Amino acid sequence: MGFPKDFLWGGAVAANQCEGGYCEDGRGLANVDLCPSGKERHDVIRGHGKSLRMEEGYVYPSAEAIDFYHHFREDIRLFGEMGFRVFRLSIAWTRIFPKGDEQEPNEAGLAFYEEILKECRKYQIQPLVTISHFDCPVHLIEKYGGWKNRNMIDFYLKLCRVLFTRYRDYVVHWLTFNEINMILHAPFMGAGLYFSDGENEEQIKYQAAHHELVASALAVRLAHEINPSNKVGCMFAAGSVYPYSCRPEDVMEALLVEQENYFFADVQSRGYYPSYARKRLEKMGVYPRMEREDKEILRENTVDFVSFSYYNSRCASAATQDTAEGNLFRSVKNPYLQYSDWGWPIDPLGLRITLNQIYDRYQKPLFIVENGLGALDTPGSDGTIEDDYRIDYLREHIRAMKAAVEEDGVDLMGYTAWAPIDLISAGTGEMKKRYGFIYVDKQEDGSGTLGRSRKKSFYWYQRVIETNGEEL
Repeated sequence: MGFPKDFLWGGAVAANQCEGGYCEDGRGLANVDLCPSGKERHDVIRGHGKSLRMEEGYVYPSAEAIDFYHHFREDIRLFGEMGFRVFRLSIAWTRIFPKGDEQEPNEAGLAFYEEILKECRKYQIQPLVTISHFDCPVHLIEKYGGWKNRNMIDFYLKLCRVLFTRYRDYVVHWLTFNEINMILHAPFMGAGLYFSDGENEEQIKYQAAHHELVASALAVRLAHEINPSNKVGCMFAAGSVYPYSCRPEDVMEALLVEQENYFFADVQSRGYYPSYARKRLEKMGVYPRMEREDKEILRENTVDFVSFSYYNSRCASAATQDTAEGNLFRSVKNPYLQYSDWGWPIDPLGLRITLNQIYDRYQKPLFIVENGLGALDTPGSDGTIEDDYRIDYLREHIRAMKAAVEEDGVDLMGYTAWAPIDLISAGTGEMKKRYGFIYVDKQEDGSGTLGRSRKKSFYWYQRVIETNGEEL
């Protein structure tokens, strides 16, 4: 059996973590440009440190990143050499509408992405385009308050219309928002939200999320109108939540955490606010304001497929326990798992569990659009990188994925590893936290030639794709 013959193997990146060129060719400033590296980063991305300008004394790693803006042809050629069938990329909103509320788009930005899409076509790589991978123009934050303001829906849909129309001949797979549930955990990075003293942060986050959910549903409708071949997916940060013990209180806690995790994907996939969310938000006094037509919009424009990131499972306890970090989520430390250099639990079987849970919940095609290992890679004296630890991580996760397809009957469209090339970490802003099959000569202090070289995992993944996952 194995994977379907048309299974989409590839890799995934985000504009703000790889492109650089933050002020070139008319591009405007975005929230994701203003997340500094260092100890202040977490306060900023969580909305507790106002950052709407680049200030002296701070390092903003996304400003140059790995300079994909000038290296994309070389990088896509390497993806083609690996045999990619799909490449997930995102659009920097401020390349298309620098301020976000202009009447006409920036042609230089549109032309840049068109060249990327043409380059993909040269190597028979299908693009999977994320419309908003945490991007929000700073002008829209300053003037309107970002996604807390309902006007953002119209600005977002204007961007969508331009993209769906301009790239109709190149793109049929789209994602509306990256890790939409991250708005609850990193609201400035996720949606351009920051908080002032005395504000009800939970109310602001859920109101902003509602605006994004309505925008996502309207984008689905627009995509189908412009090109009936378009397939539009949601995307959330996934990972099963285990109870720390079989104590009923721990089981209940795990259920509550999972419900929070699934909430927005439930709306995007099922078309309504689930009863558990309605009750909880009402009890908290933060139920979002809605327009009369919102329920109909959500109900009639559900997504075609469900995509998600999976890096690790999580563990929940009703009592206080030692905690571990994983993709900006806090979790009780699971004593049965090994941990990465950055303290993330490694749980391949958890991917199979997660796939089953999501497919049972939605009964729609699934797409794993992020999965990978951030690690310290040290080149040998001859420049080679023997990253067997990455190969081991990916091998076991792909085996679990394969079991979900072969043995459990999960309908899985594809798999894009995060990331095919080293880039800036979203969580920490570090360059030394490397994910790629391709090494980029850029160091934590900004030095380096930006030269690209193949790691051992490059050749391993090449063979995985060539054999459609039969040789791992």
